[in-house]
Amino acid sequence: MKRRKVASIDIGTSKVCTVMADTDGEDIRVLGVGVAPSKGMQKGLVVNLNDTKESIRQSVRTAEQAVGYKLDSAMVSVNGRHINSVNNRGVIAITDNKQTVRPDDVYRVLKVAQNIDQTSAAGSMVLHLIPQTYTVDGQEGIKNPVGMHGFRLDVDTHIVTTTAASVENLTKCVRAAGIEIEQLIFAPLASAEAVLTPDEKQTGVIMADIGGGTTGVTAYYNGNIFHTSVLPVSGHSITHDISVGLGVSIELAEEIKLKYGSVVPGEEKMADRAMLEDGRTIQYAELYEIIRTRTEEMLRLILLELPSDYNKYIRSGIVLTGGTTNLPGITELGLDVTHLPVRIGTPPKMYGISDSLIDPAYSTAVGLLLWKHEHKLSPKENENSNSGRSFMADLGGLFGRK
Repeated sequence: MKRRKVASIDIGTSKVCTVMADTDGEDIRVLGVGVAPSKGMQKGLVVNLNDTKESIRQSVRTAEQAVGYKLDSAMVSVNGRHINSVNNRGVIAITDNKQTVRPDDVYRVLKVAQNIDQTSAAGSMVLHLIPQTYTVDGQEGIKNPVGMHGFRLDVDTHIVTTTAASVENLTKCVRAAGIEIEQLIFAPLASAEAVLTPDEKQTGVIMADIGGGTTGVTAYYNGNIFHTSVLPVSGHSITHDISVGLGVSIELAEEIKLKYGSVVPGEEKMADRAMLEDGRTIQYAELYEIIRTRTEEMLRLILLELPSDYNKYIRSGIVLTGGTTNLPGITELGLDVTHLPVRIGTPPKMYGISDSLIDPAYSTAVGLLLWKHEHKLSPKENENSNSGRSFMADLGGLFGRK
């Protein structure tokens, strides 16, 4: 089978990662990776168009040099506090003479479910419309109702919304780099594709993607997503606290975090000091306390985002991913704070030159490729989502599965 080209661009607050690959429909083979510092982004939003364009260009150019051909289009991540979600139900009557559910009926009931109150957010638009489960004449738990007999069709959906202005600004930056957007994907949804197992999604799991500018949260139960949110705390929050607490620059605080950072230090280091390049010293105990306090706050905020009875649904615990989860001891702290099982989510190994991607920092970039592979987007669906509307693309995943 002829291999076709696929690509992803994860535009984060701290880095831009471009992955170029190809697939035969079964396996994905990584051909090139390009990572560049992200400039012009703040908490998932474009705050400087020119800087963001240049960061994307640098990342794409590095990946192109590795594979030897030009990148034309890619799956692209979107993130930030401007993203919201809601669960909503749609109901229709089945009008076919034979009372058989047709693909048109599924499309129609999903359009009905899409009619949510967006007046509270000016310029709001639907980013994802994800079917959870269908009901035909009271029979619940149906995944694909096409071909079934009935008079009434219900659907429960999870809807992710964003602002049109934020999508337009991000789209401008990507297209200025010469790349067409195949589909915009909410970054934590992409990360979940890369790090969660089907069994975890079935028994109930929380995934928290702790990035440079925000923390994205998703929750699954019975194989369905029922919650998504974005928190304004992140790896940069830890860096900021180190900067203030130790009286150093943001740049030096980031270096200190990467070199000495931990949330569960060994007792032998608690009384020791580390020597900085400028001759100053910092006490390990003080550094660890700063990092632990902020990380503990993040974990508590993640739990506060969920329904009060989340313990009934989250039997598989919490999966942490994103670059910040490389902090030593974060799983132990997570267990202490949440009293739930905690593990670090790392992208799966793929064929090709993918070794550098086996790191929580690249969960979104890998997840974008897996999203396209799983949903098997058609050219028509890609065309619809280039404008930032992914309604048809999400439907395409339904009809493309067997």
